[in-house]
Amino acid sequence: MAPPRSKKRRPTFRRLLKTSSVKLENKLKNRHFKQQNIAKKQRKEQKRLRQAVKSTTLSTPRPLETYRKRPDEEEEEEFLDSLPTDMMEEDDLQQMRAMARKASFLTRDLSSCEPVHGSKKRKSDLMRSYEKIPRKMARTEEKEVIHLLPIKDKTGIIPQSMEKVVKPQPTEEEEDEEQVELEETGIDGEEESTEQLTEAEQEKFRVQKLNKRKLAIANLGSAVVSDPVNNIKRLKELRGMMMESDPCVAVTVRKLVMVSVMEVFKDIVPTYRIRPLTPAEKAAKVKKETQQLREFEEGLVSQYKFYLDDLDQTIRDWKQKKKKRAQAVALESYCSLAEVAIRCLCELLLALPHFNFHNNIIVVLVPLMNDSLKKVSAMCCDAFRKLFEQDKLGGATLAAVRVISGLVKSLNYNVKPEVLQTLLSLRIKEVELKKDTEATAPKKNFMNNKEKKKNLSRMQRKWKKAEEKLEKELLEAEASESKFKKIKLHTETLNIVFLIYFRILKKAQKSVLLPSVLQGLAKFAHLINLEFFDDLLNVLQNLIQSGDLTNRETLLCTQTVFTILSGHGDVLNIDPLKFYSQLYKMMLMLHAGESDNDTIIMLQCLDAMLTRRRKQVTLQRAMAFIKRLSTLSLHVLPNAAVGILAVNRVTMHSFPRCDFLLDNEVHGSGLYLPELDEPEYCNAQNTALWELHTLQRHYHPVVRQFAVHLSVGALSEGSAALGVELSRRSPVELFNDYSDKGMTFNPPVATPTTKKKERLTDGATLLDAELQQHVENILTAAIAQQAELDFTTVHRPLKGKQ
Repeated sequence: MAPPRSKKRRPTFRRLLKTSSVKLENKLKNRHFKQQNIAKKQRKEQKRLRQAVKSTTLSTPRPLETYRKRPDEEEEEEFLDSLPTDMMEEDDLQQMRAMARKASFLTRDLSSCEPVHGSKKRKSDLMRSYEKIPRKMARTEEKEVIHLLPIKDKTGIIPQSMEKVVKPQPTEEEEDEEQVELEETGIDGEEESTEQLTEAEQEKFRVQKLNKRKLAIANLGSAVVSDPVNNIKRLKELRGMMMESDPCVAVTVRKLVMVSVMEVFKDIVPTYRIRPLTPAEKAAKVKKETQQLREFEEGLVSQYKFYLDDLDQTIRDWKQKKKKRAQAVALESYCSLAEVAIRCLCELLLALPHFNFHNNIIVVLVPLMNDSLKKVSAMCCDAFRKLFEQDKLGGATLAAVRVISGLVKSLNYNVKPEVLQTLLSLRIKEVELKKDTEATAPKKNFMNNKEKKKNLSRMQRKWKKAEEKLEKELLEAEASESKFKKIKLHTETLNIVFLIYFRILKKAQKSVLLPSVLQGLAKFAHLINLEFFDDLLNVLQNLIQSGDLTNRETLLCTQTVFTILSGHGDVLNIDPLKFYSQLYKMMLMLHAGESDNDTIIMLQCLDAMLTRRRKQVTLQRAMAFIKRLSTLSLHVLPNAAVGILAVNRVTMHSFPRCDFLLDNEVHGSGLYLPELDEPEYCNAQNTALWELHTLQRHYHPVVRQFAVHLSVGALSEGSAALGVELSRRSPVELFNDYSDKGMTFNPPVATPTTKKKERLTDGATLLDAELQQHVENILTAAIAQQAELDFTTVHRPLKGKQ
């Protein structure tokens, strides 16, 4: 017997489809959804057919019998019934009845409109409503029927049609009426003559026009700002209003449009520079959003360019009228438009330094810095000064400095000093200090491939490569590359600035630009290479010895020299004794008049000469400067006196042995020679600071406080010590803080009290109580002795006779 065969389960249909059960469920769901969609479509079609049938049934005319009979209709029927039948034939009678019914129907149908039998109130309402409807809307429109495909239903074939509105072409009379309406609204008919109107009516008419233009400008501007991408074409309409031709409001509207477009650009311009697309980028297929953004950027750049061209053309027209010496009224209008255009360019120069055509704005504005009109020149100089202060990267600054250098050279150095004064606002000193700290920092050295293979294993090389990649990414994240780029740009800018200064020193030493050049050299002299120090010092020394410089220019030369020597120039072996003597000589030329503004330059020079170089200054020179400064403080303004006394305080702290000047005793041989211009040989140790005794009675309280402080040796403790507010401020800061430019004292000075007049001797106001009593005793003794001599002279002849 054969062994039983093992029962193998035959694969069932469900088991075969076990792996595709999910697909089966999806098919069932799709079938269910499909049936629902078909049923939904059928319901929609049935509903549409029912509506079509209903509309056709309503549109079919109803028979006359279905209408409700009116009383007058009943009377007509009675009249027809009462007609005698024997007098007429039957056919004629039926025809008359039919005509009567037709007439009554027409009468009833026409009377429903009630044009004649309506009340007066109804007529007035109709007329008023007709007046409110515009004339264009009152026209009847011709309608053209377009036949569509019919629909077949159980009831039969239903025709379909659609009405097409045909606008009739206006006739000549209608065009005239439209022109009259436009003239009444003031849109296209504003060219009508206003000669017959009075001045008040003309002004009122002008205000109405101006308000309409303002409303249009506001609508266009708000539309562009609210959605710049879709409404960029509206910007062209707004810019087109700059071509306003109505002489009544042309100037005002153009100004408003200039400023409005400028504000719109400031709002919608992106924070990056838009570059032109290459042919390959234009041909490539992109997303719809990308294409829309490209179109917006292209339109924005083109409109911005056209706007700048319009502003430039406005400025050119003003220059041409000024050259031709046009009439005063026309020139004033052109000048006012040009001022607004220049103001808009200055705003764009500061607000959009990163955007396209920024260099074009610089090229237009730089020549206007030297314009003869003071208002325009000041506006442009202020704009570039703010640009230099705000520019952090240096690209816009470099472009502006290059154009300024070309302007100065092209005009042969015949430019205003304000043009070079703007260069003093350059922020180069801070960046150069950062550059020095970065140069001294240790740099990371990366190994080359040979060193890696020689010293590292395969796994170490792999880790080293990943580490170097990470460090490079970290350097990029820290923006170190932008720092190097900024330093490079500032170095280039500084080279151009020094090129301007050196050219003027070489070719135009007698120019009005020399004070600005010397002031700029004094600020940036510490950044000059050591190679140029010797030549620059020789040039400055020759300028001082020539005697052609003013006091201010001489002070600026001295400041430049000591700025160089206090920086990198301290390694030079130069004895600036001549410059010390020159400043010592010029001190007494300063006074409380116009030269008081030069005192601040002298204070800066003294800070570099006595404080920073105190190790190279002798005691005799320091005492000579203290004595002359004390003498100078007697005939300058209070703020200058405070600054000078602050310099004496710092010098006495740096040279403690200067307290010899507070004693009356002589500490050496010889006499003090105040008229000698050599500080080393004037014997300042044999004098005293008697000026402090006089300054203690000064009308300004801060001057009195400094005088008392110095008279006791400038001690940091005690009753005569200065407060923190005065002791921690530099002489220059004190000079600016206590300035009286506002024609007020800071702090306020007390008014003098009035006393009873007394008989005073000459010089009594300068003496204290003890010395004044001593003088009075001497004068009394002298008067008594004189009286005794007079008595003896009178009685001498009597003795001779006896």
